[in-house]
Amino acid sequence: MRLAEEQGLELVEVNPRAAPPVCKIMDFGKFKYETSKKEKASRKHQSTILLKEIKLRPKTDDHDLDFKVKHIRRFLSEGNKCKLVTVFRGREIVHPETGQAMLDSVMKMVADIATVEQRAMMEGRRMVMVIGPKAGVFKPPAPPPSATAAAPGATSAAPPRVGPPAETQGAAPPAAPAAVPAAPAVPAAAPAAPAAPAAPKA
Repeated sequence: MRLAEEQGLELVEVNPRAAPPVCKIMDFGKFKYETSKKEKASRKHQSTILLKEIKLRPKTDDHDLDFKVKHIRRFLSEGNKCKLVTVFRGREIVHPETGQAMLDSVMKMVADIATVEQRAMMEGRRMVMVIGPKAGVFKPPAPPPSATAAAPGATSAAPPRVGPPAETQGAAPPAAPAAVPAAPAVPAAAPAAPAAPAAPKA
């Protein structure tokens, strides 16, 4: 403890089950930050597999069946799994083989890209089967490149050009404004005439 305090660090118990327990002097805040950063990086590169549920009926018509099969193929191409559910209503539960036939027909339509991971089984009034993509048929999508990362071989953009507009480049310079003629000088006023002498008194 004294050594940790002298260095301004913390004494952290690394392995409490050992005899004696193993401790380490470290910056615990920095250790937690680096650990969380590594966990985020590992989660970023992990691919999440979803389980998509597709509901069917024992008497689903051909048009709806084709539409649902397109969805199943798209889900499988994204690397997800599909949960095929045949729902029985009323007295349809008496003939579970109709639901089994519907699941088998769907499986035949996607047999080129799918494999059965859980065989059909009854769950109440539903018959459930889980299928997944075949190994090696689809490649996992590559992680999107960072928005801030520059493309390989890309060059930096040239700085904006400072100067006159493009349409004025190469044109003759504007003429200098003509000089304004100076106003004529105002002549000086003539000197006033001397006053006449006053007449002598009688």
